[in-house]
Amino acid sequence: MIDIKFLRENPDVVRENIKKKFQDDKLPLVDEVIELDKRNREIKVEVEALRAQRNKASKEIGGLMAQGKKEEAEVIKRRIAEDGGRIDSLTAEEKEVTEKITAIMMRIPNIIDPSVPIGKSDEENVEVERFGEPVVPDFEIPYHADILERLRGLDLDSARKVAGNGFYYLTGDIAQLHSAVITYARDFMIQRGFEYCIPPFMIRSNVVTGVMSFAEMEAMMYKIEGEDLYLIGTSEHSMIGRYIDTIIPEAQLPKTLTSYSPCFRKEKGAHGIEERGIYRIHQFEKQEMVVICKPEDSMMWFDKLWQNTVELFRSLDIPVRTIECCSGDLADLKVKSVDVEAWSPRQKKYFEVGSCSNLGEAQARRLKIRVDGADGKYLAHTLNNTVVAPPRMLIALIENNLNEDGSVTIPEALRPYMLGKTVIK
Repeated sequence: MIDIKFLRENPDVVRENIKKKFQDDKLPLVDEVIELDKRNREIKVEVEALRAQRNKASKEIGGLMAQGKKEEAEVIKRRIAEDGGRIDSLTAEEKEVTEKITAIMMRIPNIIDPSVPIGKSDEENVEVERFGEPVVPDFEIPYHADILERLRGLDLDSARKVAGNGFYYLTGDIAQLHSAVITYARDFMIQRGFEYCIPPFMIRSNVVTGVMSFAEMEAMMYKIEGEDLYLIGTSEHSMIGRYIDTIIPEAQLPKTLTSYSPCFRKEKGAHGIEERGIYRIHQFEKQEMVVICKPEDSMMWFDKLWQNTVELFRSLDIPVRTIECCSGDLADLKVKSVDVEAWSPRQKKYFEVGSCSNLGEAQARRLKIRVDGADGKYLAHTLNNTVVAPPRMLIALIENNLNEDGSVTIPEALRPYMLGKTVIK
């Protein structure tokens, strides 16, 4: 959410940003919020004048009563009562106008970074860099669900009976490999100085609307019926929510955190074969990175975060590339975003395994996360990035380490977490 003062002083910049995101239907919101903001300021001025007038009149009443001028005092009392009614009416209107402004401002997209490529959809995202040499073996690689089932590590049929489509059982060596990836990722980030955290897996609605747009909320979140609670779609939600309505001493920044959680997502819509199995699911586990920092440091941390993911995948010898998200593919709160994609030898192409986002001060403004600096208080910047989400990570791991006999070689870095096992047969 952008600053109302910025919109008031730079309406054309806000309109141009909306156009860059190909959301022209939101252009009328700019004029609407300008008019509401104007009315809101008029109300404040009138209320302040009425209150000053009431205070002055109250003193006059005391003087008139002391002089025995009761009738004149009563006239002023009636005027004060009328002014009081007007103040109450204006206060109610101010509350209504403020709520309308907030609702509109939460729909206007954040100002994107000048470096973001302009494009309508993810089809216009831009490849930035590749890391590692993609390899296609001279034997056929089966679909990932088939590989896992042959290794007796995946049971989709039973999960379908228990919970429906989009759920799974991982078993045996594959379940152990899944946990190994998560634990390795946790240690990988701790060794880079990030503080490990396990957050709440449910959050209240005021946190949900503080960390994401309404469109994302509707598409992703599961609501707990009868309670003001939602299941998290990523631990970033509750990690950022931890600092709601707080003032952080500047000396404590940056806060560099890595968090584990299960994640729950609706994932609405029909999906092709490449998104079945364990690629696009309603429940998965993830290791996340979250940074809260000073505004001038956020782009530096943005680069560090996605580089951490690249280094983790390369430590497991999985080729990856980075993709810069174009303007039309950015969620409304994001300033800039890069996806990390892993190589799929079976598909002979890359697929998304993580996303790194700089949200500027948008989340901090909504959640009132401020920093107490030497020159006063200001809004923090927030960033997040996927370390690993093992269901997709498992696909990349298994395909890139599959042997012709159907076995899977365990990368050396993961073997200590697999009780020394070197291969899954």
